[in-house]
Amino acid sequence: MILLRNLGFSRNGDPLVEGASLQIHPGWKIGLTGANGCGKSSFLALLRGELHADRGDLERPQSWVLAHVAQDTPALPDAALEFVLDGDIELRQIERELTIAEQHYEDEGEAHAAGEKIGLLHSRLSEIDGYAARARAAALMHGLGFTDEDFARPVAEFSGGWRVRLNLARALMCRSDLLLLDEPTNHLDLDAILWLETWLKSYQGTLILISHDRDFLDGVCSHIVHVENQRMQLFTGNYSACERARAERLANDMALAEKQRRQAAHLQNYIDRFRAKASKARQAQSRIKMLEKMGSIVAAHIDTPFSFSFPEPSAFSDPLMVIDRVKIGYKNTAPILENLNFSLRPDSRIGLLGRNGAGKSTLMKLLAGDIQPLEGTREEGRNLKLGYFAQHQLEQLRPTESPLWH
Repeated sequence: MILLRNLGFSRNGDPLVEGASLQIHPGWKIGLTGANGCGKSSFLALLRGELHADRGDLERPQSWVLAHVAQDTPALPDAALEFVLDGDIELRQIERELTIAEQHYEDEGEAHAAGEKIGLLHSRLSEIDGYAARARAAALMHGLGFTDEDFARPVAEFSGGWRVRLNLARALMCRSDLLLLDEPTNHLDLDAILWLETWLKSYQGTLILISHDRDFLDGVCSHIVHVENQRMQLFTGNYSACERARAERLANDMALAEKQRRQAAHLQNYIDRFRAKASKARQAQSRIKMLEKMGSIVAAHIDTPFSFSFPEPSAFSDPLMVIDRVKIGYKNTAPILENLNFSLRPDSRIGLLGRNGAGKSTLMKLLAGDIQPLEGTREEGRNLKLGYFAQHQLEQLRPTESPLWH
Protein backbone atom coordinates (compact mmCIF):
# COMPACT_ATOMS: atom_id res chain seq x y z
CA MET A 1 0.00 0.00 0.00
CA ILE A 2 1.14 3.55 -0.74
CA LEU A 3 0.56 5.84 2.24
CA LEU A 4 0.60 9.65 2.28
CA ARG A 5 0.61 11.39 5.66
CA ASN A 6 0.40 15.19 5.74
CA LEU A 7 2.56 15.25 2.60
CA GLY A 8 3.83 18.55 1.22
CA PHE A 9 6.17 19.10 -1.72
CA SER A 10 7.32 21.85 -4.06
CA ARG A 11 9.31 22.49 -7.24
CA ASN A 12 11.95 25.21 -7.44
CA GLY A 13 10.60 26.77 -4.27
CA ASP A 14 6.99 26.88 -5.52
CA PRO A 15 4.62 24.91 -3.22
CA LEU A 16 2.53 22.39 -5.15
CA VAL A 17 0.77 20.22 -2.56
CA GLU A 18 0.24 20.69 1.17
CA GLY A 19 -1.22 18.38 3.83
CA ALA A 20 -2.03 15.43 1.55
CA SER A 21 -3.14 12.29 3.41
CA LEU A 22 -4.52 9.27 1.59
CA GLN A 23 -4.01 5.54 0.96
CA ILE A 24 -3.55 3.77 -2.39
CA HIS A 25 -4.16 0.03 -2.10
CA PRO A 26 -2.50 -2.72 -4.18
CA GLY A 27 -4.22 -3.27 -7.51
CA TRP A 28 -5.85 0.15 -7.66
CA LYS A 29 -5.67 1.97 -10.97
CA ILE A 30 -5.33 5.66 -10.13
CA GLY A 31 -5.97 8.49 -12.55
CA LEU A 32 -4.04 11.59 -11.44
CA THR A 33 -5.86 14.70 -12.68
CA GLY A 34 -5.63 18.45 -12.28
CA ALA A 35 -4.56 21.58 -14.12
CA ASN A 36 -1.16 21.78 -15.76
CA GLY A 37 1.50 22.73 -13.22
CA CYS A 38 -0.47 21.56 -10.17
CA GLY A 39 2.08 18.89 -9.20
CA LYS A 40 0.99 15.68 -10.94
CA SER A 41 4.34 14.90 -12.58
CA SER A 42 6.15 16.00 -9.43
CA PHE A 43 4.17 13.44 -7.44
CA LEU A 44 5.38 10.72 -9.82
CA ALA A 45 8.92 12.04 -9.34
CA LEU A 46 8.42 11.65 -5.57
CA LEU A 47 7.38 8.03 -6.05
CA ARG A 48 10.45 7.42 -8.23
CA GLY A 49 12.69 8.95 -5.58
CA GLU A 50 13.80 11.80 -7.86
CA LEU A 51 12.15 14.47 -5.68
CA HIS A 52 11.96 14.76 -1.90
CA ALA A 53 9.02 15.88 0.18
CA ASP A 54 9.25 19.15 2.11
CA ARG A 55 7.23 17.70 4.97
CA GLY A 56 5.13 14.69 5.88
CA ASP A 57 5.62 11.09 4.76
CA LEU A 58 5.29 9.09 1.55
CA GLU A 59 5.61 5.35 2.09
CA ARG A 60 5.48 2.44 -0.32
CA PRO A 61 6.64 -1.18 0.09
CA GLN A 62 10.38 -1.45 -0.48
CA SER A 63 9.90 -4.83 -2.13
CA TRP A 64 7.74 -3.38 -4.89
CA VAL A 65 9.23 -3.30 -8.39
CA LEU A 66 8.56 0.10 -9.99
CA ALA A 67 8.30 0.71 -13.74
CA HIS A 68 8.01 4.03 -15.57
CA VAL A 69 8.59 5.39 -19.07
CA ALA A 70 11.97 7.04 -19.55
CA GLN A 71 11.78 10.59 -20.88
CA ASP A 72 14.64 10.21 -23.38
CA THR A 73 16.10 7.40 -25.44
CA PRO A 74 19.65 7.77 -26.75
CA ALA A 75 20.51 6.69 -30.28
CA LEU A 76 21.41 3.14 -29.29
CA PRO A 77 22.65 0.48 -31.71
CA ASP A 78 20.61 -2.19 -29.87
CA ALA A 79 17.89 -4.01 -31.77
CA ALA A 80 14.42 -2.74 -30.84
CA LEU A 81 13.25 -6.12 -29.52
CA GLU A 82 16.33 -6.47 -27.31
CA PHE A 83 15.78 -2.94 -25.99
CA VAL A 84 12.22 -3.86 -24.98
CA LEU A 85 13.40 -7.12 -23.38
CA ASP A 86 15.76 -5.09 -21.19
CA GLY A 87 12.65 -3.91 -19.34
CA ASP A 88 12.47 -7.29 -17.57
CA ILE A 89 15.40 -6.75 -15.22
CA GLU A 90 15.27 -10.16 -13.52
CA LEU A 91 15.12 -11.94 -16.88
CA ARG A 92 18.29 -10.17 -18.04
CA GLN A 93 20.01 -10.92 -14.72
CA ILE A 94 19.20 -14.63 -15.06
CA GLU A 95 20.46 -14.64 -18.65
CA ARG A 96 23.76 -13.08 -17.55
CA GLU A 97 24.16 -15.57 -14.71
CA LEU A 98 23.37 -18.46 -17.06
CA THR A 99 26.09 -17.32 -19.46
CA ILE A 100 28.64 -17.25 -16.62
CA ALA A 101 27.50 -20.61 -15.19
CA GLU A 102 27.69 -22.27 -18.60
CA GLN A 103 31.26 -21.01 -19.00
CA HIS A 104 32.18 -22.45 -15.61
CA TYR A 105 30.50 -25.74 -16.57
CA GLU A 106 33.25 -26.26 -19.13
CA ASP A 107 35.77 -26.32 -16.27
CA GLU A 108 35.95 -29.82 -14.78
CA GLY A 109 36.68 -28.45 -11.33
CA GLU A 110 33.58 -26.29 -11.32
CA ALA A 111 31.26 -28.42 -13.43
CA HIS A 112 29.21 -29.87 -10.55
CA ALA A 113 28.53 -26.55 -8.82
CA ALA A 114 27.92 -24.84 -12.16
CA GLY A 115 25.48 -27.58 -13.16
CA GLU A 116 23.44 -27.07 -9.98
CA LYS A 117 23.48 -23.32 -10.58
CA ILE A 118 22.27 -23.80 -14.15
CA GLY A 119 19.42 -26.00 -12.91
CA LEU A 120 18.32 -23.40 -10.35
CA LEU A 121 18.49 -20.61 -12.91
CA HIS A 122 16.38 -22.53 -15.42
CA SER A 123 13.88 -23.29 -12.67
CA ARG A 124 13.57 -19.59 -11.86
CA LEU A 125 13.38 -18.75 -15.58
CA SER A 126 10.40 -21.09 -15.83
CA GLU A 127 8.75 -19.50 -12.78
CA ILE A 128 8.85 -16.04 -14.34
CA ASP A 129 7.74 -17.37 -17.75
CA GLY A 130 11.10 -16.37 -19.16
CA TYR A 131 10.94 -18.82 -22.04
CA ALA A 132 7.99 -16.83 -23.43
CA ALA A 133 9.67 -13.44 -22.86
CA ARG A 134 10.46 -12.81 -26.51
CA ALA A 135 6.91 -13.63 -27.53
CA ARG A 136 5.66 -11.28 -24.79
CA ALA A 137 7.94 -8.47 -25.99
CA ALA A 138 6.84 -9.04 -29.59
CA ALA A 139 3.17 -8.84 -28.55
CA LEU A 140 3.79 -5.54 -26.76
CA MET A 141 5.53 -4.11 -29.82
CA HIS A 142 2.78 -5.29 -32.17
CA GLY A 143 0.16 -3.72 -29.90
CA LEU A 144 1.98 -0.39 -30.04
CA GLY A 145 2.17 -0.44 -33.83
CA PHE A 146 5.55 -2.00 -34.63
CA THR A 147 5.96 -4.55 -37.43
CA ASP A 148 8.01 -7.76 -37.45
CA GLU A 149 10.58 -5.97 -39.60
CA ASP A 150 11.03 -3.37 -36.83
CA PHE A 151 12.19 -5.93 -34.27
CA ALA A 152 15.77 -6.12 -35.56
CA ARG A 153 16.10 -2.43 -36.43
CA PRO A 154 18.51 -0.44 -34.24
CA VAL A 155 16.84 1.93 -31.79
CA ALA A 156 18.82 4.79 -33.38
CA GLU A 157 16.88 4.39 -36.65
CA PHE A 158 13.52 5.25 -35.10
CA SER A 159 12.09 8.77 -34.91
CA GLY A 160 11.47 10.47 -31.57
CA GLY A 161 7.80 9.46 -31.45
CA TRP A 162 8.59 5.81 -32.12
CA ARG A 163 11.33 5.82 -29.49
CA VAL A 164 8.71 6.98 -27.00
CA ARG A 165 6.72 3.88 -27.96
CA LEU A 166 9.79 1.72 -27.44
CA ASN A 167 10.21 3.22 -23.96
CA LEU A 168 6.54 2.49 -23.22
CA ALA A 169 6.90 -1.11 -24.40
CA ARG A 170 10.00 -1.48 -22.23
CA ALA A 171 8.09 -0.21 -19.16
CA LEU A 172 5.23 -2.62 -19.86
CA MET A 173 7.73 -5.46 -20.26
CA CYS A 174 8.82 -4.98 -16.65
CA ARG A 175 6.95 -7.33 -14.29
CA SER A 176 6.20 -4.43 -11.98
CA ASP A 177 4.18 -3.98 -8.81
CA LEU A 178 3.79 -0.23 -9.45
CA LEU A 179 3.51 1.29 -12.92
CA LEU A 180 3.78 5.07 -13.39
CA LEU A 181 2.59 6.50 -16.71
CA ASP A 182 2.74 10.22 -17.54
CA GLU A 183 0.63 11.04 -20.62
CA PRO A 184 1.26 7.64 -22.27
CA THR A 185 -1.13 8.28 -25.19
CA ASN A 186 0.61 11.43 -26.48
CA HIS A 187 2.49 9.69 -29.30
CA LEU A 188 -0.01 6.91 -29.99
CA ASP A 189 -2.53 6.53 -32.77
CA LEU A 190 -6.08 5.39 -32.06
CA ASP A 191 -5.39 1.66 -32.53
CA ALA A 192 -2.44 1.79 -30.12
CA ILE A 193 -4.48 3.76 -27.56
CA LEU A 194 -7.27 1.18 -27.64
CA TRP A 195 -4.74 -1.65 -27.31
CA LEU A 196 -3.04 0.08 -24.36
CA GLU A 197 -6.38 0.61 -22.63
CA THR A 198 -7.12 -3.11 -22.89
CA TRP A 199 -3.62 -4.03 -21.66
CA LEU A 200 -3.85 -1.75 -18.62
CA LYS A 201 -7.25 -3.14 -17.66
CA SER A 202 -5.64 -6.56 -17.24
CA TYR A 203 -2.53 -5.24 -15.45
CA GLN A 204 -2.33 -6.86 -12.00
CA GLY A 205 -0.20 -4.25 -10.22
CA THR A 206 -0.93 -0.74 -8.97
CA LEU A 207 -1.17 1.89 -11.69
CA ILE A 208 -0.83 5.66 -11.34
CA LEU A 209 -1.66 7.38 -14.60
CA ILE A 210 -1.59 11.00 -15.74
CA SER A 211 -3.76 11.72 -18.75
CA HIS A 212 -6.00 14.46 -20.16
CA ASP A 213 -7.94 11.87 -22.22
CA ARG A 214 -11.17 11.44 -20.28
CA ASP A 215 -12.30 8.43 -22.33
CA PHE A 216 -8.98 6.71 -21.61
CA LEU A 217 -9.28 7.52 -17.89
CA ASP A 218 -12.86 6.22 -17.86
CA GLY A 219 -11.81 2.97 -19.50
CA VAL A 220 -8.84 2.26 -17.23
CA CYS A 221 -9.16 3.84 -13.78
CA SER A 222 -10.79 2.50 -10.61
CA HIS A 223 -10.03 5.67 -8.63
CA ILE A 224 -9.14 9.31 -9.30
CA VAL A 225 -6.80 11.53 -7.29
CA HIS A 226 -7.57 15.14 -8.19
CA VAL A 227 -5.02 17.87 -7.41
CA GLU A 228 -6.45 21.34 -6.91
CA ASN A 229 -5.62 24.33 -4.70
CA GLN A 230 -2.58 22.45 -3.31
CA ARG A 231 -4.80 19.59 -2.12
CA MET A 232 -5.08 15.96 -3.25
CA GLN A 233 -8.57 14.44 -3.12
CA LEU A 234 -9.32 10.75 -3.66
CA PHE A 235 -12.49 9.73 -5.49
CA THR A 236 -13.79 6.19 -6.01
CA GLY A 237 -14.71 5.35 -9.60
CA ASN A 238 -13.54 6.51 -12.99
CA TYR A 239 -13.19 10.07 -14.24
CA SER A 240 -16.88 10.54 -15.03
CA ALA A 241 -17.79 9.43 -11.49
CA CYS A 242 -15.19 11.86 -10.13
CA GLU A 243 -16.69 14.72 -12.12
CA ARG A 244 -20.15 13.98 -10.74
CA ALA A 245 -18.82 13.82 -7.17
CA ARG A 246 -16.87 17.06 -7.58
CA ALA A 247 -19.95 18.78 -9.03
CA GLU A 248 -22.04 17.67 -6.03
CA ARG A 249 -19.35 18.81 -3.60
CA LEU A 250 -19.06 22.14 -5.39
CA ALA A 251 -22.82 22.67 -5.24
CA ASN A 252 -22.85 21.86 -1.49
CA ASP A 253 -19.92 24.20 -0.79
CA MET A 254 -21.54 27.03 -2.72
CA ALA A 255 -24.85 26.47 -0.89
CA LEU A 256 -23.10 26.52 2.51
CA ALA A 257 -21.17 29.66 1.58
CA GLU A 258 -24.36 31.41 0.49
CA LYS A 259 -26.17 30.32 3.69
CA GLN A 260 -23.32 31.70 5.80
CA ARG A 261 -23.27 34.95 3.82
CA ARG A 262 -27.00 35.47 4.55
CA GLN A 263 -26.51 34.68 8.26
CA ALA A 264 -23.59 37.11 8.51
CA ALA A 265 -25.59 39.81 6.72
CA HIS A 266 -28.51 39.28 9.12
CA LEU A 267 -26.23 39.55 12.19
CA GLN A 268 -24.49 42.63 10.79
CA ASN A 269 -27.84 44.27 10.11
CA TYR A 270 -28.93 43.68 13.75
CA ILE A 271 -25.62 45.06 15.03
CA ASP A 272 -25.86 48.17 12.88
CA ARG A 273 -29.43 48.84 14.05
CA PHE A 274 -29.08 48.30 17.80
CA ARG A 275 -25.46 48.71 18.92
CA ALA A 276 -26.06 52.40 19.74
CA LYS A 277 -29.17 51.66 21.87
CA ALA A 278 -28.45 51.07 25.53
CA SER A 279 -31.39 48.67 25.90
CA LYS A 280 -30.04 46.48 23.06
CA ALA A 281 -26.30 46.92 23.67
CA ARG A 282 -25.86 43.55 25.36
CA GLN A 283 -27.65 41.67 22.54
CA ALA A 284 -25.68 43.61 19.90
CA GLN A 285 -22.41 42.79 21.65
CA SER A 286 -23.41 39.12 21.74
CA ARG A 287 -24.03 39.14 18.00
CA ILE A 288 -20.68 40.84 17.37
CA LYS A 289 -19.01 37.91 19.14
CA MET A 290 -21.10 35.44 17.10
CA LEU A 291 -20.00 37.14 13.89
CA GLU A 292 -16.34 37.08 14.94
CA LYS A 293 -16.51 33.37 15.78
CA MET A 294 -18.26 32.45 12.55
CA GLY A 295 -15.72 30.62 10.39
CA SER A 296 -15.52 31.70 6.81
CA ILE A 297 -16.70 29.10 4.32
CA VAL A 298 -15.12 29.94 1.00
CA ALA A 299 -17.07 28.85 -2.04
CA ALA A 300 -15.12 26.34 -4.10
CA HIS A 301 -13.22 27.81 -7.00
CA ILE A 302 -14.78 27.19 -10.37
CA ASP A 303 -12.33 26.89 -13.23
CA THR A 304 -13.15 29.34 -15.96
CA PRO A 305 -13.95 27.19 -18.99
CA PHE A 306 -12.32 27.86 -22.31
CA SER A 307 -14.62 29.55 -24.77
CA PHE A 308 -14.11 29.96 -28.47
CA SER A 309 -16.00 32.26 -30.76
CA PHE A 310 -16.04 31.69 -34.49
CA PRO A 311 -17.07 34.77 -36.46
CA GLU A 312 -19.49 34.24 -39.27
CA PRO A 313 -17.60 33.84 -42.55
CA SER A 314 -18.29 36.05 -45.49
CA ALA A 315 -19.99 34.61 -48.56
CA PHE A 316 -18.44 31.32 -49.63
CA SER A 317 -19.04 28.77 -52.30
CA ASP A 318 -20.24 25.19 -52.10
CA PRO A 319 -18.11 23.08 -52.26
CA LEU A 320 -15.34 24.79 -50.31
CA MET A 321 -12.63 22.69 -51.92
CA VAL A 322 -12.38 19.98 -54.56
CA ILE A 323 -9.60 17.38 -54.66
CA ASP A 324 -9.55 15.70 -58.07
CA ARG A 325 -7.38 12.67 -58.98
CA VAL A 326 -4.63 13.86 -56.66
CA LYS A 327 -1.35 12.16 -55.84
CA ILE A 328 0.66 13.59 -52.93
CA GLY A 329 4.10 13.03 -51.50
CA TYR A 330 7.55 14.55 -51.54
CA LYS A 331 10.20 14.80 -54.23
CA ASN A 332 12.47 11.82 -54.82
CA THR A 333 10.30 9.54 -52.67
CA ALA A 334 7.44 7.16 -53.39
CA PRO A 335 3.96 8.76 -53.37
CA ILE A 336 2.26 8.70 -49.98
CA LEU A 337 -1.37 8.85 -51.16
CA GLU A 338 -2.79 8.40 -54.65
CA ASN A 339 -6.08 8.75 -56.50
CA LEU A 340 -7.64 11.15 -53.99
CA ASN A 341 -11.10 12.30 -55.06
CA PHE A 342 -13.36 14.20 -52.67
CA SER A 343 -14.89 17.59 -51.93
CA LEU A 344 -15.31 19.56 -48.71
CA ARG A 345 -18.77 20.95 -48.04
CA PRO A 346 -19.89 23.72 -45.64
CA ASP A 347 -20.78 22.52 -42.10
CA SER A 348 -18.86 19.24 -42.54
CA ARG A 349 -17.08 17.76 -39.49
CA ILE A 350 -14.52 15.22 -40.69
CA GLY A 351 -12.26 13.00 -38.59
CA LEU A 352 -9.05 11.83 -40.24
CA LEU A 353 -7.93 8.42 -38.95
CA GLY A 354 -5.08 6.07 -39.81
CA ARG A 355 -1.89 4.60 -38.43
CA ASN A 356 1.19 6.75 -37.92
CA GLY A 357 2.97 7.33 -41.22
CA ALA A 358 -0.14 6.65 -43.30
CA GLY A 359 -0.20 10.21 -44.67
CA LYS A 360 -2.69 12.07 -42.47
CA SER A 361 -0.44 15.08 -41.83
CA THR A 362 0.62 15.17 -45.48
CA LEU A 363 -3.02 15.30 -46.52
CA MET A 364 -3.62 18.13 -44.05
CA LYS A 365 -0.71 20.04 -45.59
CA LEU A 366 -2.32 19.59 -49.01
CA LEU A 367 -5.66 20.92 -47.76
CA ALA A 368 -3.91 23.87 -46.07
CA GLY A 369 -2.03 24.67 -49.27
CA ASP A 370 1.40 24.03 -47.73
CA ILE A 371 2.21 21.47 -50.43
CA GLN A 372 0.96 21.05 -53.98
CA PRO A 373 -0.23 17.83 -55.65
CA LEU A 374 2.29 15.74 -57.53
CA GLU A 375 -0.59 14.99 -59.88
CA GLY A 376 -4.21 16.11 -60.12
CA THR A 377 -5.79 19.35 -58.94
CA ARG A 378 -6.67 21.08 -55.68
CA GLU A 379 -9.31 23.74 -56.33
CA GLU A 380 -10.47 26.24 -53.70
CA GLY A 381 -13.93 27.77 -53.69
CA ARG A 382 -14.46 31.52 -53.90
CA ASN A 383 -13.64 33.61 -50.79
CA LEU A 384 -12.22 30.61 -48.93
CA LYS A 385 -10.37 31.54 -45.72
CA LEU A 386 -8.31 28.78 -44.13
CA GLY A 387 -7.49 28.27 -40.45
CA TYR A 388 -4.70 25.79 -39.86
CA PHE A 389 -3.12 24.40 -36.68
CA ALA A 390 -0.20 22.24 -37.77
CA GLN A 391 1.22 19.09 -36.19
CA HIS A 392 4.48 20.99 -35.69
CA GLN A 393 3.00 24.41 -35.07
CA LEU A 394 6.40 25.95 -34.39
CA GLU A 395 7.00 25.82 -38.14
CA GLN A 396 3.99 28.09 -38.65
CA LEU A 397 5.02 30.79 -36.18
CA ARG A 398 6.54 34.08 -37.27
CA PRO A 399 9.41 34.48 -34.80
CA THR A 400 9.81 38.23 -35.29
CA GLU A 401 6.24 38.94 -34.10
CA SER A 402 4.92 39.13 -30.54
CA PRO A 403 2.46 36.42 -29.42
CA LEU A 404 -0.41 38.92 -29.32
CA TRP A 405 0.29 40.31 -32.79
CA HIS A 406 0.71 36.81 -34.24
